[in-house]
Amino acid sequence: MAEMTQQQDILKIGDHQFSSRLFLGTGKFSDLVVQSRAVEVSETEVLTFAVRRLNLENPHEANFLERLDLKKFTLLPNTAGATTAEEAVRIARLAKASGLCDMIKVEVIGNPKTLLPDPIETLKATQILVEEGFTVLTYTSDDPILARHLQKAGAHAVMPGASPIGSGLGIVNPHYLKFIIEEATVPVIIDAGVGAPSDVALAMELGADGVLLNTAVASAKSPVLMAEAMKLAVQAGRKGYLAGRIAKKRYASASSPVEGMIE
Repeated sequence: MAEMTQQQDILKIGDHQFSSRLFLGTGKFSDLVVQSRAVEVSETEVLTFAVRRLNLENPHEANFLERLDLKKFTLLPNTAGATTAEEAVRIARLAKASGLCDMIKVEVIGNPKTLLPDPIETLKATQILVEEGFTVLTYTSDDPILARHLQKAGAHAVMPGASPIGSGLGIVNPHYLKFIIEEATVPVIIDAGVGAPSDVALAMELGADGVLLNTAVASAKSPVLMAEAMKLAVQAGRKGYLAGRIAKKRYASASSPVEGMIE
């Protein structure tokens, strides 16, 4: 494979292009100063947030976006809090009408305890929003069959969870994520459950196109340092995937050939 620079390794989602493959959530930070510093060191180009956290009907009310230079970012509003396709569509329409972005992360929760997505309502919301011209990134479980249906419905990216939202369990089923990645016709962004940079590196080594995280940074002892670590993990994992790892073997293989050695 020819050498590839980071500038050449571009992530394309719909009509959008990104150099960074780290998507960062904006919730749960202890204060806005820490949040701003973490966002800066992460070098993310995409910020995601729950539309319901903003009072879009009163644009003069203070919100976390005011501390950020929004010209540097693409905003990815999400439909967090929706439990039906109807709710998700309404939230997405509100975000688009407010001029935030044409991209939307579809999130329809089916269980308040596990926060796992409702597959039927998620698929329904995706179909409707694609038809309405949104650039749709859909949060889903690690079900390869559902991921396939979401792609057929027109999703511009699928976002399977590594494990339950905010759990920090990391990647609990790498095999299913690999199935999704191998069959993908659109970018695959690993979303939810990431706890450590090693989780991020593994996701990228599996062939994921990017990682979206929030709690792992916002709730770390040092969110700013963790944001930098996650950035580097994405870069290392991506490079490792492109480089192509060696095959695993059952037995040892000498680094130096035995042939030609003088006894």
